[in-house]
Parts: sequence; structure tokens; C-alpha cells
Amino acid sequence: MTAGKNFARLDGLSAVPSALKGGVVAIGNFDGCHRGHQQVFAAARAMAEKKGVPALVLTFEPHPRDVFAPQPFLYRLTHADQKAALIEALGFDAVAFMEFSRDLASVEASDFVARYLLEALEVSGVVVGADFHFGKGRAGTPDFLVAQGEEHGFSVEICAMLDDGTEPVSSSRVRDALAGGDVETANNLLGYHHFFSGTVIEGDKRGRELGYPTANMAVPQTFGLAQGVYAVKIRLDGEMFDGVAAYGKPMFDNARPPFETFIFDFDRTIYGKTLDIALLGFIRGQMTFDGLAPLIERMDKDTATARIITAQARPLSELDAALGFVDGSFG
Repeated sequence: MTAGKNFARLDGLSAVPSALKGGVVAIGNFDGCHRGHQQVFAAARAMAEKKGVPALVLTFEPHPRDVFAPQPFLYRLTHADQKAALIEALGFDAVAFMEFSRDLASVEASDFVARYLLEALEVSGVVVGADFHFGKGRAGTPDFLVAQGEEHGFSVEICAMLDDGTEPVSSSRVRDALAGGDVETANNLLGYHHFFSGTVIEGDKRGRELGYPTANMAVPQTFGLAQGVYAVKIRLDGEMFDGVAAYGKPMFDNARPPFETFIFDFDRTIYGKTLDIALLGFIRGQMTFDGLAPLIERMDKDTATARIITAQARPLSELDAALGFVDGSFG
């Protein structure tokens, strides 16, 4: 499971390179690219390999649920950049992002197949999850897709929902776990350490006064991570670092707090830089303290705990190893 040498990222389907036409396409929203989605991806890659054709993922931005809401509300597990990184790490040849809109949602299912799958992509195969629907009125059911494949001569595989013994693996379960501070469950459902990105902004510099200067990242209004303290891995300009991060400021201004990361053994000015943050473990929820001395004492303990967690971290899968946040190989 290695990243493709010539991975392509397409914005729309108006100019699909000829080398990518005739391939097998996995279609879905794929927020999180979790283990259930990975089952779809594996089937698509296997079919493409058998046919000797490219393997692609067709997905949508923004998320359809946000398009039909009065304003964005969904805690996105993977925005486009993270989704592309995951799909590349999974060994696909390309990912194509289609802009999701009310207009796209009103396209008849048969027109979607004709316009995008046959004309733009010239697909030889399509793989979707059993819960995937498309087209006006969600008329593009799995059965409809199978019938279209028989009519137009492309293969179709419908993947059953992956059940982990309790209930199907889903993006909602991952969001619920992260909202409850259950990083271990979220990461196990994903099959890799959850990660997100942000730009370093100037903060109130209170951490510097406490002996813990932090790199602060603004988070979207829909950010659904539990407030608390985390052990994290940080990627900056291709370099990897360990750290401890806090989300939430119950002793100060806690309205739309930034995500604050103390990077171990680090002393650089990085305002405006992009950080990729991978969550390794949840250390504790947010607390209030009777003064700064007990706060600093607790921060010292949290840092010691985070150093142990980051030092002991190992990849959860081949995909996790390919993402590069955690050293070592899987298995």
C-alpha cells in the first residue's frame, strides 16, 4: 500500500486526462476514509488491477449534508486536502472532486451515469458502498447502478457495510467518539491516527508566560473535538515533531478557542505556517485551577504523559504507516 508515483488530483470532470479514462472508480462522500470506506477502496483497486486499468476515487465537496443545511454544521473528519492525502497513500492513481450543489443533486440518476461516468470518465468499473445513492430524489440506488452497468457494459460491485461487531463502521461513530474524547475508538474506526491541518496564528502569548509557548491554530466553527489535552504528532514542512496540545481555555476566554500545540524541543517562529496534527491520545478533559502554580504543575504532568504516549506510538495499519505521522512499519 504505497502512494502512487504520478497521483493526480482533479477538480471536476471537465478535462479528465486520457490516461485516467477507462478506469475503475470508487464513488462516495468518504468523509474520514474510515475502515468501511477502505473496504470500498480495496475492492476498487482489486478490480482495477484485474482489469489492468487505472484506479480512481470520485468524491464530492462540500459535503452534501452541508449544502442542504441553512449553514455548514457538519464536523468534517477530512477536508479535501486530507482526503486526497489518504487516497494517495492508499495507492490510487487519482482522486476527482466534484462540486456538490443543489444543481448537481437535481441531475437525474441516468443523466449522472451518462454525463460523468460514461462520457467524462469512460468507466470500465464502479464500486460503491451499499448505502450510497445519487441523482435526483436519490434514485441512483445500488440496484439502479447494477442495471446501468449491465446496460452500458461496465462492471459494478456493491460493498456491504463493514460491521465491527457492534454496529456498522461510520463517519458518525467517528465524530461521536472524537466529540467524547475517545481518541482510541475513533482511531480504531478510522484505521489510522486522525489528523487535521491549520495555519499558525498569533495568540495571546499566555503560554509563553507559563513556560509553554504554543503554536495556535484557528479551528472552524464546526470543529467537534472534545475540549481537553492531547498527545500529538506534528508535521511542519515535512519534518515530524512530538507535542502536547490543548483545546479549550476554561480559565480564560473560552469562546471559539484555538487549538494550541506545545511542540517538544522546538524554538522557531512559525506564524503563517501550516501544521498537520495527528491525535495519538486523549490525556484529560479541561479543568480549572486555583491559580497559575497548580495549572503549571498539571501542564508539567501532561507533558510527561504526552512524551510517553508519543514515544510508544506505533502505526495502526499499513495506511497509517504510509501517512508518515508515526514511525515504524505495521505488523
